[in-house]
Amino acid sequence: MDTAEAIGRQREFFGSGKTADIRLRQRMLERLRDRIRSLEEDITAALHEDLGKSRTEAYMTEIGMSLSEISFTLKHLKAWSRPRKVRTPLAQFPSRSLVFPEPYGNVLIMSPWNYPFLLCVSPLVSAVAAGNTAVIKPSAYSPATSAIVRKVVSDVFPPEYVTVIEGGREVNSGLLEQKFNYIFFTGSKAVGRLVMEKAAVHLTPVTLELGGKSPVIVDNTADLAVSATRIVFGKYLNCGQTCVAPDYIIVHESVADEFICKCKDAVTRMFGKRPTDNPDYGRIVNRKHFLRLSRMMEELTGHDIDVYGGCRDEAGLKIAPAIIRLGDITDPRWDSLSLMQEEIFGPLMPVLTYRDIEDAVRYISLRPRPLATYVFTRDRRMKKAMTQRLHFGGGCINDTIIHLASERLPFGGVGESGMGHYHGKYGFDTFSHLKSIVDKSFAVDLPMRYQPYSSSKEKLIRLFL
Repeated sequence: MDTAEAIGRQREFFGSGKTADIRLRQRMLERLRDRIRSLEEDITAALHEDLGKSRTEAYMTEIGMSLSEISFTLKHLKAWSRPRKVRTPLAQFPSRSLVFPEPYGNVLIMSPWNYPFLLCVSPLVSAVAAGNTAVIKPSAYSPATSAIVRKVVSDVFPPEYVTVIEGGREVNSGLLEQKFNYIFFTGSKAVGRLVMEKAAVHLTPVTLELGGKSPVIVDNTADLAVSATRIVFGKYLNCGQTCVAPDYIIVHESVADEFICKCKDAVTRMFGKRPTDNPDYGRIVNRKHFLRLSRMMEELTGHDIDVYGGCRDEAGLKIAPAIIRLGDITDPRWDSLSLMQEEIFGPLMPVLTYRDIEDAVRYISLRPRPLATYVFTRDRRMKKAMTQRLHFGGGCINDTIIHLASERLPFGGVGESGMGHYHGKYGFDTFSHLKSIVDKSFAVDLPMRYQPYSSSKEKLIRLFL
């Protein structure tokens, strides 16, 4: 089938009303769960081929999280799908007010290469749970995982229900010319803008999961050993190729030396003295991104900047964790570095220092709102101030990235880091139109709203409203 034919068949299938059956949705999600379990070894092998992910990391960050999303959804799907009763204004007496979650219809899910299995499956679970049909477009940069996603999906769903369409930019462009009822995109800001532009032609609603430069603040009350360990974990997971990875660290100048030493210790403890030789340490997705990160490092030459680590294996597309000490956050020299202008999306960790917390807040606030922000502190006032004054999609206090692993928390960006959210019930609602209905009785018909109007009717209207 070509793209237009595939979409047409899905519209026809949705129009049959079959996906409205909650039992069908449950059966399909159960089949999806079972097929993922049976193909776990193949999925693990594909993730290793595309990104060098270890078995443990593949399960922890992709397979296990996908299964968790399915299990949570199956447990709550009946409750989420029921009409939601809300209070009715007295002026509408006697009646009842209901909110009906109904599927949008045919949805497009466009997924990235950095978590190529999870970020296909997780939104698909929400889309199917809500009763939609779906076209999945995985990334061409992770071909082995795209192939296994296609196999999983084709083994579970007929193509008129869910189908996978593979390919590069031309396929993406062709899909975006089609009319969908909803588009869910995860990827870069540049492509996100294009998706939104194309969606506007058909007035198609979108969710955009983008990225940005997610900051970390470490103050002088934090437990530096624990903070360093958690930051190193979040930063170098998947070789830094994580949308919510800490992008740069701002640490109080009084503890900067000790913090950096703790980070070095954590890198050695987790990845060994030669991380590029560690079989559990992944690789950069392709040569294009390897060269981009290499240019960022080469740009540091001649700037009197201390760099720890960062050795490169071009043949294996590996870059060891790098800790890059810049200097005071108020120094304008750092602004010219690509490292501080672009989202890094790799294992390079710039560390800046601050003396006055207002300088750190000002620095973050003057930049596009990030997908995540992390604060390490024991100070309750600092926690409250940072969560109220800084604007970001989501984050953690005294940890990194784990907020995206909870099905009970909405995950999404704000401003340039994205729009909309998903996970758990938030995902179900994202892929649902919430249709409002007032069901009114014939028993009583209050006459005050009908003409001819009078002063007594107006008094009643004012009383009721």
